[in-house]
Amino acid sequence: MENDFKKWVDQIIEPIGIKIDGSNPWDIRIINPKFYNRVKAQGSLGLGESYMDGWWECDRLDDFFYRILSNGIYEKIGLSLPILFDIIRARLFNLQAIRRAFQVGEKHYDTGNDLFKAMLGKTMAYSCGYWKSAKSLDKAQEAKLDLICKKLNLKKGQRILDIGCGWGSFAFHAAKNYGVKVVGITVSKEQLKLAQEICKGLPVEIRLQDYRQLNEKFDHIVSIGMFEHVGFKNYKTFFNVAKNCLKENGLFLLHTIGSLKTKENVEPWTNKYIFPNGMLPSLKTISLHIEGSFIIEDVHNFGADYDKTLMAWYKNFETAWPELKNKYSPKFYRMWKYYLLSCAGAFRARDIQLWQIVLSPHGVKGGYKSIR
Repeated sequence: MENDFKKWVDQIIEPIGIKIDGSNPWDIRIINPKFYNRVKAQGSLGLGESYMDGWWECDRLDDFFYRILSNGIYEKIGLSLPILFDIIRARLFNLQAIRRAFQVGEKHYDTGNDLFKAMLGKTMAYSCGYWKSAKSLDKAQEAKLDLICKKLNLKKGQRILDIGCGWGSFAFHAAKNYGVKVVGITVSKEQLKLAQEICKGLPVEIRLQDYRQLNEKFDHIVSIGMFEHVGFKNYKTFFNVAKNCLKENGLFLLHTIGSLKTKENVEPWTNKYIFPNGMLPSLKTISLHIEGSFIIEDVHNFGADYDKTLMAWYKNFETAWPELKNKYSPKFYRMWKYYLLSCAGAFRARDIQLWQIVLSPHGVKGGYKSIR
């Protein structure tokens, strides 16, 4: 039976240039032969968990996943029980209901500020950098933050809402460089503490708050890398809250990772270990749920830049690991490495996207001028 599963794996991956125990850096080396049965039974969840357990190795996980995802291998593997279970759960339950809103903060964003400080660089921006003219991670993140400010046409004294403010990177940049007042909300207690420290002395207020608890007016709204946690059952509510909080002539910039296809679930390994209850929107889904609330002024896709961003984060993580390993386990190291490099491979394959979408309540008079 084990040999049958090995043949099944070989038939799937060899045509795309990946070999078992091959000499290329993207080839995989099998340490525990139970690997085959586990992947056959559990699909992508079994692939990720078996890596965490040390059942297989690969010198370049990013290249491995680039080849896997460029050729639609996940679709050839078919639906596993974990994937079916996640689809059923997503349809039956509101996995991102307000009572669950703080779960992703506790599971992921509260992992440790020491980890994120080491990985993210001086801006503490945990979203895709803009590498158009940048030569380093910090410059790419500063360029992304400034791009957002320019797209919103920020003016001194304006009041800005940041839904999912992270460690305060946008709030800090916008308040310091554009003289605006920022209210940032997060569901992470650790983000709250560090963001308040980072933004100390600036006209910035950081709150531990769910977006559904908002009921006040702002000149402009931004949401950077938070919409992936909203879920399709809550999209209409999310956009209704944004419209109710936005002044008549304001703009709403949505920065989100996106899926090429409309789905009601996220990849099961990522859901279990990294972002619980996450869900990537498609442009179709976003368009459907903003109907009647906003006009789409601009859509900017720079998803290929996320590959560079993730590889820079991974380099920082590797460099810092000798100090971090006193707090985090070897299994955590393999999990985090798998997370960063599998995502880099996915963006490199253009399997997932990154969009900045500018929205207005009634349309910008004379038309919106796109900024790149």
